[in-house]
Amino acid sequence: MIYYDILTTQCGDIAILGNERGIIEVAFQQGKASADINSNVEKVNQFSPGHMSEAKQQLDEYFKGSRENFDLPLAQTGTNFQSSVWSELSKIPFGTTISYGDLANRIKKPAAVRAVGTANGANKLAIIVPCHRVIGANKKLTGYAGGMGIKAKLLMLEGAQFKV
Repeated sequence: MIYYDILTTQCGDIAILGNERGIIEVAFQQGKASADINSNVEKVNQFSPGHMSEAKQQLDEYFKGSRENFDLPLAQTGTNFQSSVWSELSKIPFGTTISYGDLANRIKKPAAVRAVGTANGANKLAIIVPCHRVIGANKKLTGYAGGMGIKAKLLMLEGAQFKV
């Protein structure tokens, strides 16, 4: 069973999806990669795994400025390469940005900048796996599934330096 809940934030509605193992998706609903909430997905109820309500609480704390890191069971699936990129994304500190080239170097694949960008874009755990912290080498914002405006808001919330 897949469960979902919606968190309303200053950046718009965010869908949180999870199963018995962990959180599988966190998606801005107005972006180009909104979560697919269909008949196979059930609204959070008293029988939902506890990590669903914990995810909503931790994301709410992030938007209120009282949380910088997340401690949740995650159940995102992908290739070994994608998983290595997502693991490295999770190590980028709050309020810090890096370039796609930096990210490629960190996973010891400096020639794989485009593949790193593709893996970054395939991340389904917005904010929790902070793909929004990856920007261009020139410090300018680059694409984001939730939209460039939301990416800018998230980085401003964290006090990160970037160029528009």
